[in-house]
Amino acid sequence: MGTIATLALPQIVSAAFANENIKKVELNKDDIILFQGDSITDWGRNYSATQPNSTNSLGSGYVLLTAGHLLLKYPEKNLHIYNKGISGNKVYQLADRWDADCLALKPNVLSIHIGVNDFWHTLTNGYTGTIDTYITDYHKLLDRTKQASPNVKLIICEPFALKGVKAVDDKWYPTFDLFRKAARDIATEYNATFVPLQSVFDKAVESAPAPYWNLDGVHPSVAGEALMAQAWMEAVG
Repeated sequence: MGTIATLALPQIVSAAFANENIKKVELNKDDIILFQGDSITDWGRNYSATQPNSTNSLGSGYVLLTAGHLLLKYPEKNLHIYNKGISGNKVYQLADRWDADCLALKPNVLSIHIGVNDFWHTLTNGYTGTIDTYITDYHKLLDRTKQASPNVKLIICEPFALKGVKAVDDKWYPTFDLFRKAARDIATEYNATFVPLQSVFDKAVESAPAPYWNLDGVHPSVAGEALMAQAWMEAVG
């Protein structure tokens, strides 16, 4: 058995980040941290639960695990963590609810993981948006955000997919890679912290097969959720 196969989860993340020049986010006392995105973020949260740091409001996916890490590591900071992801969302649908589900909360740290549906739904739901739609919509969303909250710290998470697991096949490529690149480019343009989730999962499949980390090529397993949480934590410090 080679060295790669024996990597522990934190080592997988460290290896994936090795070639990245990540700008780490510094957390301050009383920070409001908001997670936004689609089903990977949503993950069964109770939409009527509005209080921060609550299992009901955070769902049962990577956001809950990340919040647990944050609250355990920084008890002195009195962090307020929210999840406002909604299953099925694309960037324009984030924009439709942005006033209530982002700007009104006045986050100090805003983490966005969006993009898989902007491509996937062109294959399955008749969505006619293109990579240019994604880029344009994302720019508009972030411009609006920065205008309302100039000092917000942005974390852009890379859209990811694991090929050969149920929903993800050759039809995804090479087009889906354009969405990944766009998210990275946008993070650079807006001086945001970038979380390279595709690189993290690619490294992880060297130690366990893709279905171990992902349920259908898009939605992470419990192990994949833990991997995402560990990757997100690598972006703060």
